[in-house]
Amino acid sequence: MSAALEFQNISVSIPNGRVLLDDVSLALEEGTVTAILGRSGSGKTTLLRTANRMIELSRGHVMVAGTNVNEVSIIQLRRKMGYVIQETGLFPHFNVERNVGIVLEAEGQSREKRVARSNELLQLVSLGPAAFSHRFPHQLSGGQRQRVGLARALAAEPKILLMDEPFGALDPLTRAEMQDMLRGLLQRMGTTVLLVTHDLDEALYLAHHIVLLGEGKVLANLTRDQFLHSQQPEIIAYARAFRRGQSSTSPHPTAKEGTA
Repeated sequence: MSAALEFQNISVSIPNGRVLLDDVSLALEEGTVTAILGRSGSGKTTLLRTANRMIELSRGHVMVAGTNVNEVSIIQLRRKMGYVIQETGLFPHFNVERNVGIVLEAEGQSREKRVARSNELLQLVSLGPAAFSHRFPHQLSGGQRQRVGLARALAAEPKILLMDEPFGALDPLTRAEMQDMLRGLLQRMGTTVLLVTHDLDEALYLAHHIVLLGEGKVLANLTRDQFLHSQQPEIIAYARAFRRGQSSTSPHPTAKEGTA
């Protein structure tokens, strides 16, 4: 069976010769969450953006369900692949209802169907349609805007969801609430997710697999439990840097309570 999303020996270089990704291979099994960790400039966001062709490859192939993304209309590719970013990217002059249904509008669906789907998704992300559908982004809190952004990304029922530090700008309590909500949604929906994050706790809480990038190369590609117990120097260094404020001398973090 083909992977839901697969990167086959991909490389990305820019005109000045700098290599952003160097022979990266990675396969995402259907219905799993894969978190990408690494310091700034390691190639995390570049890797994610090759999946929907926001960044074109210098070498290699990206495959979705066994089909090369270069053989698919770029518009159709992006419409069928959800995308969530840190600042949500909501249209400020559209109300919440239209922001959620904008992909469906582009596909030519009727207003009746768009409104019904928008209301369904707003309920799903715990934003009552009666209270929120006619508000505009500036009338929402940061956490509420992220919920709308997630609802929009799910509107066309994508098989793959790309998430680029979606909760990085939120306060710790709101971020934890969003992580709980997302975890519950993904368990029910079976969506394949590629998640870029700097937050090791977030990766351990949400992901089945964790990939550590460094200077455009894959340094580690492990299950959550393997990552927790790895003695690989790069992983130990990353974990220590993340947990410097703790009194524990253990080099590895522990997952949030209830993580399976």
